[in-house]
Amino acid sequence: MDNILAKVLPQDQGLEVTTSGKYNAAIAVMGLFVLMGLAAGVHSFFIGHEHAFGNTREVPWGLLIAAYVFFVVTSTGLCLVSSIGHVFGVEQFQPIAKRSVFMAISTIIAGFMVIGFEIENPWRMAIYNITSPNLTSNIWWMGTLYGAYLFFMLIEFALLQMGKHKEAGILGLLGVVAGVAAHSNLGAVFGLLSGREFWHGPYMPIYFITSAMMSGCAAVVFFTWIGYKANGWQMSEKLQSSLSSVAKLGALLITVIMFFTCWKMISGISGQPPGKYEAMMSLISGPYAANFWIGEIMMGLVIPFAIILAVRAKSMTGLFIASVSSVIGIFFMRYDLVVVGMLVPHFHGMNIVDLPHLFSYTPTLHEIAIVVGAMALCGMMFLMGEQLFKGHLSEDH
Repeated sequence: MDNILAKVLPQDQGLEVTTSGKYNAAIAVMGLFVLMGLAAGVHSFFIGHEHAFGNTREVPWGLLIAAYVFFVVTSTGLCLVSSIGHVFGVEQFQPIAKRSVFMAISTIIAGFMVIGFEIENPWRMAIYNITSPNLTSNIWWMGTLYGAYLFFMLIEFALLQMGKHKEAGILGLLGVVAGVAAHSNLGAVFGLLSGREFWHGPYMPIYFITSAMMSGCAAVVFFTWIGYKANGWQMSEKLQSSLSSVAKLGALLITVIMFFTCWKMISGISGQPPGKYEAMMSLISGPYAANFWIGEIMMGLVIPFAIILAVRAKSMTGLFIASVSSVIGIFFMRYDLVVVGMLVPHFHGMNIVDLPHLFSYTPTLHEIAIVVGAMALCGMMFLMGEQLFKGHLSEDH
């Protein structure tokens, strides 16, 4: 469909929101990938997860858990960064608020799609979460808190659309509280597993919150730049200044994550702690060294930080390139965190015959299709949001 539909908004300083053949084609392609992911997920229910996914009894978590963590971390980060402006009143961050809230909703829905197919019987979670709650379970709290988080974010976005910014700020604060609680609890899901030495300890909840903020900064720049390019607009000076502030905050958080990463390596090597040492060496010089050094360190930390410093957080194109590198690197961070933590055998130090030094894991086509479908769902919601909500322009005038 090649006809162009244009809507000129009276408050948008002459900007127009349009759809075209390219827009419709992008929606169609992403829709096909979403259907592919849904089909792969539904098929896994029929043939069984043990046949569809690469997980085993020894390595029960894999790509789907990593993708879920990636999406919910990004969602929480978007919520926290957007709240700086419209919840806590920092004017410099206000222009990016509405699109960030919408994308926080989109990414958490994509995360729910992934975890829904990873859980063999997802309908049981919805039923027994209410009828048989286990208050001592971190998994129960994770589902409950993220459900509350999504509820608050949906109402907040609706209030922003109605121009009720005071009420939206209150719901935004509730969303921040729920998001931080849910995300720190997600870190506790890993950190309280004493049987997995690579994760165990109080470090995880703190790391998850900090890395969420870093992810949110990268996602804000990424989605805002694409939104304006897709609509063919020029950014106002106010919006460019806002994105510059977001990038500077992101650079600060990158240095914090560098600090965390250095001490994670030192604590994993010093004294060769059982379990943790083997996992850390698989990252430093083992089968996941390329993921770690190229994906996590270079693309996730060094390249974005160097670009932000080089352009002094002023070049929007430079900041976009940094955000792309950061988002890709962050995905490697989540994948390595989940998978490497599962690879060390529980009885690795007992010299059991035929027990491998490290277990192996390879994602299957079903898992890859579901993750690609979830990413396409996120992208499709982004493009539809640009059209349905008129480019979220009310923040930039």
